[in-house]
Amino acid sequence: MVKHLLTRIEMKMDSFSKGQKRIAMYIEESYDKAAYMTALKLGETVGVSESTVVRFASELGYEGYPELQKAMQEMIKEKLTSVQRIEVTETRIGDNDVLTSVLNSDIDKIRRTIEEISHEDFNNAVKALSKAKEIYVFAVRSTSSLATFLGYYLQLIYGNVHIINTTSKSSTYENLFRISKDDVMIGISFPRYSTTAVEAMEFAREREAEVVAITDSMASPLVECANNVLIARSDMASVVDSLVAPLSLINALVVACVLEQKEKVKHTFQELEEVWTKQGVYTKREKEKDTK
Repeated sequence: MVKHLLTRIEMKMDSFSKGQKRIAMYIEESYDKAAYMTALKLGETVGVSESTVVRFASELGYEGYPELQKAMQEMIKEKLTSVQRIEVTETRIGDNDVLTSVLNSDIDKIRRTIEEISHEDFNNAVKALSKAKEIYVFAVRSTSSLATFLGYYLQLIYGNVHIINTTSKSSTYENLFRISKDDVMIGISFPRYSTTAVEAMEFAREREAEVVAITDSMASPLVECANNVLIARSDMASVVDSLVAPLSLINALVVACVLEQKEKVKHTFQELEEVWTKQGVYTKREKEKDTK
């Protein structure tokens, strides 16, 4: 069976020269950018010669750089199947400690998110949310937990939030058909991208709503539908979808929304605290003191 590009890279990593390792690491981290670079441009980006890039492609078993480039472009279009994810993860971790490897990988995703996210789009999204008549948060499958988390806090802040986490087309549009130019739609999707998410965002854009995409790269199909794009790095080659960086981004979005309307939100939470206390929402049980 022909091995996936990332599997080939991981299997060869120890035998690569320093220059080839720089190419390999760049492709692993930014394949969506590398896929449309010439061999010369890729070499300049990572600090190696064009000939080193060409030799790198041959080392991986490709006939030349165009074939390697095609493999990267296919990664963008198709992402990885579940079986391919297991194959790549097994090769990547090998005999290393799983816990340390996964946690270090997540740390790296947050670092890359900091480097790549647009502060302008982030600030625009916060302003749009503060002005929205209604807010719609859409995410399905593994990312539905992100929609629930974000929607919970936005509902406390603004009180006008609709969480949509169904793959049913009829239910999706029953929830969305009232969306208008006064509203904001937040669409969340990571590889493998949800067709329903893309279609829902296109529908919201057609209705002239402000559309915010939370996704993993500018090559994501959600980008074309969005007014503002918030990039949070995931891992297309992991057995499970890594949502650490997306959740961190959502935390920042919630905090920014609170600070945008600080006095109003303080008043809201003061009232909530009174209700929570009166209704006994949170336990007051204290640890018994040791009287001995």
